[in-house]
Amino acid sequence: MQTITYGRLALSFLPVLVVFAVMARWSIPTGRTVTAVMRMLVQLLAVGYVLTFIFETDHAAIVMATLALMITAASWISLGPVQEVRGRLFLKAFVAICLGSVATLALITQGVLDSDPWFEPRQLIPLGGMIFANSMNTVSIAAERFLSECALEIDYEQARHRAMRAALIPLTNSLLAVGIVSFPGMMTGQILAGESPVIAARYQIMVMCMVFGAGGISAASFLAMLRGKAEINHK
Repeated sequence: MQTITYGRLALSFLPVLVVFAVMARWSIPTGRTVTAVMRMLVQLLAVGYVLTFIFETDHAAIVMATLALMITAASWISLGPVQEVRGRLFLKAFVAICLGSVATLALITQGVLDSDPWFEPRQLIPLGGMIFANSMNTVSIAAERFLSECALEIDYEQARHRAMRAALIPLTNSLLAVGIVSFPGMMTGQILAGESPVIAARYQIMVMCMVFGAGGISAASFLAMLRGKAEINHK
């Protein structure tokens, strides 16, 4: 794969600057967006060096600690839309994401890819990131929608049903669009690296199955743990 120099990388920020110009022209505050872009830049550059260290390690404990940190962060971020009950729901979000993600990650790395060694960081970390991020998003949508329904005094069964349907919308849309509207990151990366499109498609099928399954299980687990609990009430 071609190495991107920092000079050429800077060209990718031109569309970003156009958006900033439009926001400024329309008197839309840009502070939060600028901060988000700068954080993205710093975080990705930093994580590149961190992953270089992790990928070269031969210690399962370091890999497992990294995954645990990622799940913890995903659990906390997932409750951003319901900050008023974030502290009370954090453990439930953490357990739900673990239930949906850990088993799925183990199945993919040990069953489908047959990782050797079992803690191979070049497989566990990137795939874990994909799974945790999607589970985080489904839990986030489920939490926001469920609490919104409860605030309207909708009964538990109906609120759960609506929240689960809402949580699955992004995942379902991605399944419908893949290969027609979009070529996701895993497939695009492998094609750019020179891999056969057919082989790349197999990997992408694996990815789509794992993120849909992990996300759906995480959302369902989270909603199931909320049943009959006082923390679902905004009052």
